Amino acid sequence: MFGVYVHVPFCSTRCGYCDFNTYTPGELDMAPVAYLDSLARELELAEGPPADTVFIGGGTPSLLGADGLTRILDMVRGSFGLAPGAEVTTESNPESTSPEFFAGLLDAGFTRLSLGMQSASPAVLRVLDRTHTPGRAVEAAREARAAGFEHVNLDMIYGTPTETDRDVLDTLDAVLAAGVDHVSAYSLIVEDGTAMARKVRRGELPAPDEDVYARRYEMIAGRLHAEGFDWYEVSNWARPGGECRHNEIYWRDGDWWGAGPGAHSHLGDRRFHNVKHPARYARMLAEGQLPIAGEEILTPADRHTEQIMLGLRLREGIPFAWIEEGGHAVVDKHVDGGLLQHVGDRIALTDAGRLLADGIITDILVAEER
Repeated sequence: MFGVYVHVPFCSTRCGYCDFNTYTPGELDMAPVAYLDSLARELELAEGPPADTVFIGGGTPSLLGADGLTRILDMVRGSFGLAPGAEVTTESNPESTSPEFFAGLLDAGFTRLSLGMQSASPAVLRVLDRTHTPGRAVEAAREARAAGFEHVNLDMIYGTPTETDRDVLDTLDAVLAAGVDHVSAYSLIVEDGTAMARKVRRGELPAPDEDVYARRYEMIAGRLHAEGFDWYEVSNWARPGGECRHNEIYWRDGDWWGAGPGAHSHLGDRRFHNVKHPARYARMLAEGQLPIAGEEILTPADRHTEQIMLGLRLREGIPFAWIEEGGHAVVDKHVDGGLLQHVGDRIALTDAGRLLADGIITDILVAEER
């Protein structure tokens, strides 16, 4: 499996919790067409086999409209090509979509949509500085399904300061009413340097509570399971056949080319990333060079660490043979504690273990290094 990720750095406004490489109109003196011209130059220089998956993320890719996103997909076709049956996804903000937008994407060859919902609560959306109206995400998902999209994802964020259990339950009701086949639910991370982090530091918002995170996760997991969604990665649930193949490339240590400002690539033992600022990105490409800011060659130890970190988050887990001898006692401890389980020749998280996945993975890796 080989994937192509394309980063679109534009947002109409900046959400208070976001630390992604994005720019509002007041922060960036670059028209979308100039960005697309630079992207075309990068993809002309890129190397790789036909893409099994394409994922356009951001930022807010839907600000480019169906025509702009179609142009990006045509660039990928012209550089890498698309493998038969390729999965092609774009993220979208519900407010910058319409039935005509979805119809244009379907005609262009997109097969999957991911819509940012976050919450159905107006109060929670205000805390997150999200600009879409609560009902628009559900409406957009229904429009996408009506246009002919079989695979539609809604993103949830849980654990926002001031959020209540009722807010989460109402959001789940809305998600299920939308008729989507995939749900991503992420706990809010208050990143240093964001507007939200400053509010928490000043005491204007309460700090996140790990116990609240755990309770909300259990609420989400239980409800989605009851409605026919199976988890296949700690933060992702799908109906049968609705899994995101592009993200599975990341979790299974696959290869991908990341195009656009700040995008990261992984090709075998080589990992590299592009310069972050779009103006410098454009200048380097205008000079005929790939806009690479830094790269590293991964050692076998690096690859092993990443395989454990990412693979153990999957429902299928990892082969027990991947665990080095120093980690066996830790695995046994977590099996005895009901957090890990042996499934044939593999080791996987239990339902209780999903709540503590990061800590379990850290325990194993630290023990292996001793």
